[in-house]
Order: sequence, then structure tokens, then C-alpha cells
Amino acid sequence: MGEFLHGRVIAVTGAGRGIGRAVALACAAEGAKVVVNDYGVAMDGADPTSEVAEAVVKEIQAAGGEGVAVADDVSSMAGGERIVRTAVDTYGRLDGAVCVAGILRERMLFNMSEEEWDAVIATHLKGTFTVFRAASALMRRQGSGTLIGFTSGNHTGSVSQANYSAAKGGIISLVRSAALGLNKYGVTANCVAPVARTRMSANVPMELKEIGEPEDVAALVVYLLSEQARETTGQVYTVAGPKIAVWAQPREIRAVHAEPGAEGVSWTPQRIADVLPGAVGVDPMPMLAQLEAMAEAAAAKQRPNAQEI
Repeated sequence: MGEFLHGRVIAVTGAGRGIGRAVALACAAEGAKVVVNDYGVAMDGADPTSEVAEAVVKEIQAAGGEGVAVADDVSSMAGGERIVRTAVDTYGRLDGAVCVAGILRERMLFNMSEEEWDAVIATHLKGTFTVFRAASALMRRQGSGTLIGFTSGNHTGSVSQANYSAAKGGIISLVRSAALGLNKYGVTANCVAPVARTRMSANVPMELKEIGEPEDVAALVVYLLSEQARETTGQVYTVAGPKIAVWAQPREIRAVHAEPGAEGVSWTPQRIADVLPGAVGVDPMPMLAQLEAMAEAAAAKQRPNAQEI
């Protein structure tokens, strides 16, 4: 076994399959005791079963590690609290919380139902909050800990997954808020935007040239949970097979200022029309450039290559 996480206790949500499972196994392989959480539902959210999480715990134990299963739904406050409480009751502490759990309800915005919106926001965004809420309270008292949220490149916008995109953007803001609010207590918070082969990525409507395996993502997560990353906080990293990239922090690009007019108001619609297009302009939206190629590929019943659009 490795030593990157020796003696640490890590909780991983959505750990029954795909990336979450790879993260749980990698943490255990690097010496951590792992709380394996998975509600155990199918892709459509039906038929929850505790066997999914329990199967991963058996894998961990068979390899000589330690783990415990929690089959709670992270979209409830009680579920998030129980994950943290299980870590404390079983192992005495919690050093890292990794929130991977997620679902998809793909639909164009104008056809999306309230249930499709609520279910995705509840699992991704609220499910990250419930665990972060309980874990941060404990880590504040400990004076140490690491929170890791899972986002997606789709946080920049999506044609047919507005619910998913909104949730993933919200997770980034939640992570940055956690990084700011918990820094003085010795607690870090970061985000991972994975591109890996999973049952969810199989439904992406384009060929992903830069894509890797869940184990690639797990390696980055283990690093971020380790002592070697103790000064890293408030960051968003993409890992796509051999590529790791960091996303820019939000910042203004260009600005223009106007002197107040006769009534003390700086701007009128006409003054904005005269100044904004030339002096401030726009920041081009990369996805807009992809739409035409995506439409052409769809008409030809093909999957466009994301890197060639």
C-alpha cells in the first residue's frame, strides 16, 4: 500500500461506481480509512440499494484496507450528516470529504420539468452542501481537513443540460466560498472537473478526444487530499487522461467609467450604446462556436469531435 494518505479518514460520495469508486479505492490504497457512500440508484434514479456501496467496501477490505459503507441519499441534510458521523463514530475523525455523487436529467431548457431541475440540483449542489456543511463544522474544530467538490467543464454552459450546468457552476462557487471561509481554520477546499470514461460520459453527444480513465481522476484527488497539497485551496482542476489544467479565477477583463451627468446618473441607455460595444465589448463564448458543427453532425447522425469544433 502507498503512504500518501496514511492514517487519514476520507469520505467519498457516489463511491459505488465510476469515478467515485476509483477515488475510494485509490484513497484506501494510499493508506486511508474510507467511508464509502452511495445511494445505489440506477441512471434514472430508481431502485436504491445499499449493495453498491457495500461491494466497494469489500473490495477495499480484500486489498487489505479499511472501509465502511453508508447508503444514504446526500440530497438530505440527514444523509450528509450521517456520512460525517459514521466517519467519527467508526474512526474518530474525518480528514477529507470528496463529493462525487451526481445524476443527469438531460433536456432542453424550454422542455425541462421542475422535477428534472430539482433532482439534479438536489443531488449535485445540495448533495455537496450537505456533506460540506457537516464536514466543515468538524474540520473547524479539528483545525484541519480538505473538502473536494466535483464540477464539470459544462459549468461554462450547456445546450441541453441547464440543470447540470447550473449545479456544477454552483459547486465551484460553493468550493471557493469554503476556501475563503475556512482558510483561517486550516481547512482547504478545491474542485475537480473530470473527463473520464463512465456510464454518464457515455451519453455525451460528441467524441471527447481528451479523455482518460477514472483512475486518472483518482490520482489527482489523492494528491489534493494529501499533506503535499496543504497550501492548495480555492482551485478548479481539470484532469483528462494525460492532461491536468487549472481554471482561471473570475476577474474583470475590461471596464469603462463615465462621469455623472446633470442629474447625478452616470449612465443612460444611449450613453451605454455609444460606449459599451467599443470600450468594453464582449468576452467570446466558446460553446457558441461549437453549435453549428454540432448541428451538422447531428443532422448526419454523427458525434462531432469536441477538439475539432
